[in-house]
Amino acid sequence: MDLIELMKKELLRRKYSLRTIKTYMDCLNKFLLFCKKEPRKITKKDIKDYLDNLQERNKTGSTINIHLNALKFAMEEILNKNFMVRIKYSKTPKTLPTVLTKEETIKLINSIDNKKHKLMVKLMYSAGLRVSELVNLKIIDLDLEKNYGWVRHGKGNKDRLFIIAGTLKEEILNCIKDNKLESDNYLFESYNSHISARTIQVIIKKASKKAKIIKNVHAHTLRHSYATHLIENGYDIISLQSLLGHNSAQTTMCYIHIAKMSMINVKSPLDALNLNKKNDLQPIKEDRNLNYESENFSVKSHINAV
Repeated sequence: MDLIELMKKELLRRKYSLRTIKTYMDCLNKFLLFCKKEPRKITKKDIKDYLDNLQERNKTGSTINIHLNALKFAMEEILNKNFMVRIKYSKTPKTLPTVLTKEETIKLINSIDNKKHKLMVKLMYSAGLRVSELVNLKIIDLDLEKNYGWVRHGKGNKDRLFIIAGTLKEEILNCIKDNKLESDNYLFESYNSHISARTIQVIIKKASKKAKIIKNVHAHTLRHSYATHLIENGYDIISLQSLLGHNSAQTTMCYIHIAKMSMINVKSPLDALNLNKKNDLQPIKEDRNLNYESENFSVKSHINAV
């Protein structure tokens, strides 16, 4: 039984992304090399031993979780086995992503001399595109008259609308005209296919170095910067969630923490206190002549009136 091939066919049938399929197949292959058993003879203990081995090799919690999900799919969906493995591991600590300031974004873009390369980076930043989404853009996906485009089969195999900056329309039209692109062509072509994701990553790394930006800048940094700058410009989380294609607003919330505090309309209560102003209020003195039994101040009368 070729378990890996069977899992590939089932994942394709269920429309999983090619990236997920490749990852799951790789995880299953590593497990089978470790286990060295016929698929039907695999036990829960074999899987537990494999996951423990990953832990002993100091693999991150995220890595172990991916292997666990891949093996769970193979056991339950392909071999029809009851699968219940409980293993505790330390998840990767959540850290805030690296973000460029608006000034650093300008420096990065202006450090690129090649006109086509500069357009790619500007489009990625302006629309918050993932590198895989950029390289797969086709002319047919763009509606330049209405200033928007479509990501087709993005993360999670979802389509998503994205905005096109008005300042980029002429550059995009010139790119289409100069390269004589048809509607079914990729916007950024290379030989018989689209430009590679690796090429864009190299472009951004070189631009970052040339601009003398000391942060660890990579392709996804442009997407993080896009989201953070929108928050700083006053846009709400719900709008941003839709533009980024997040299933949950909780995922989008991290960009609030990155945005400059001056752009978030929350001030410390200390700022509302005038600590330098002397207190003009006089202490309240007890009036010994006050008749608490009078009609004007009678607790009993209020109680009786209730």
